[in-house]
Amino acid sequence: MLAAMSVTPSSPSDREETTAAGRAPRVRGDACPGALRLHAADDGALARVRVPAGLLTTRQALVLAELAEELGDGNLDLTSRGNVQLRGLAGGCGGALGERLREAGLLPSDRHERVRNVAASPLCGLDGAGHGDVQGWARELDGLLCANPEVTELSGRFLFGLDDGRGDIAALAPDVTLIAVGGGRAVLCYAAASPGLRIAAADGPRAAVLAAEWFLAERRAHGATAWRVRELPVEHRPRVDALGRRLAAAGIAAEPAAVALPSGAPVEPGLVDGPGGTTALSVGAPLGRLTSAQWRLLARTAVAYGSGELRVTPWRGIVVPGRPAGEPSGPGAPARLAALAAAGLVTSAASPWHRAGACAGRPGCAKSLADVRADAAACLVADPGHRGPAGLPVYWSGCERRCGRPGGSWVDVLATADGYEVTVRAPAAGTTARAASAAELAGAVAAARSAPAPARASTA
Repeated sequence: MLAAMSVTPSSPSDREETTAAGRAPRVRGDACPGALRLHAADDGALARVRVPAGLLTTRQALVLAELAEELGDGNLDLTSRGNVQLRGLAGGCGGALGERLREAGLLPSDRHERVRNVAASPLCGLDGAGHGDVQGWARELDGLLCANPEVTELSGRFLFGLDDGRGDIAALAPDVTLIAVGGGRAVLCYAAASPGLRIAAADGPRAAVLAAEWFLAERRAHGATAWRVRELPVEHRPRVDALGRRLAAAGIAAEPAAVALPSGAPVEPGLVDGPGGTTALSVGAPLGRLTSAQWRLLARTAVAYGSGELRVTPWRGIVVPGRPAGEPSGPGAPARLAALAAAGLVTSAASPWHRAGACAGRPGCAKSLADVRADAAACLVADPGHRGPAGLPVYWSGCERRCGRPGGSWVDVLATADGYEVTVRAPAAGTTARAASAAELAGAVAAARSAPAPARASTA
């Protein structure tokens, strides 16, 4: 096993605990943490703050930094749904935490706080791509969710996805997906599966809530305990024709439709040029973690250079939208990005830290077999010949639960009792190599990341 280093552990992120069709039903409730239901970890309590579509004002971002410093360990972890986690919280801080979040507008409904899982295309409106305002959808959807008592039955893992037509969010296979297709139209579907239903874009948020209600109705009708749409047996999953009738009864016209999507690449770090000469800044959090100092720098940048808004991405990054062209903003985008790089943020796809992640590991997680964050850091530093932006993402896990692992194709670095196993998790792949030293592990990971990624389906 690699030598341990003193590193603050990361969070147990949005791990999928799926029940495959035909297996025994769940026998316990959903224990997914939230801002009010804290998770007890070995390094203290953990709070997960839902941030629909990853949208934060700078005031809200600064409140989160203050909470991390005053109540937690001073760090902020980003999850695979674009949410934010605070770790190392002291026992008994829940009341103060909830009150501060309410005051900042980050907890609009106590009953709904764990079901506000909404991922949206982070570059919508910033790079000239896409077909719709998914951030507007997100704000309306969040309001509808918080006003609906029925959706409180949803699991904390149920995900709404809002895709502006570029395919990035649909590739995550959310439980309910809205895809902008242009011309004031959208396609609504379950788990990003085809066929869906073509509706007016203006009806999208209301239709998404109705789709979630229909999932709950089908789950109750069959006595299921599924948390996600894909966990239901195929014969019990909500049918789009029945959903279409439900939408029609609510005054929403819908017709069956399929939509072809691009490959849906995640947001890359760097400068994002947009129409009219605007430039957004995109950065990654090393292993999904930001210090409060890094977080504050991003907030200051959003005020001085951007529009006063931050967008947390489902790929554990942050996008700072730029101001409209012609408005004074001090130093330009390259200088701003260089300052973020100097602070330790990932600003280039050529960085070995790009698309690299890790679970909490020791000492924060009792189930972990290794200090995976320290081992991951040592491995990345030992890999100067990084595979470049075309390679596979890599994720270090301390046990077989693989908390927070990415979807799709990826390099699985799994801690075992006597070393690590490195496996390419992809169709027609599965090369495994044990590594017992830092040098061996770095080489095995570098080789695995160089494997070509298989093509992704292009329809939803």
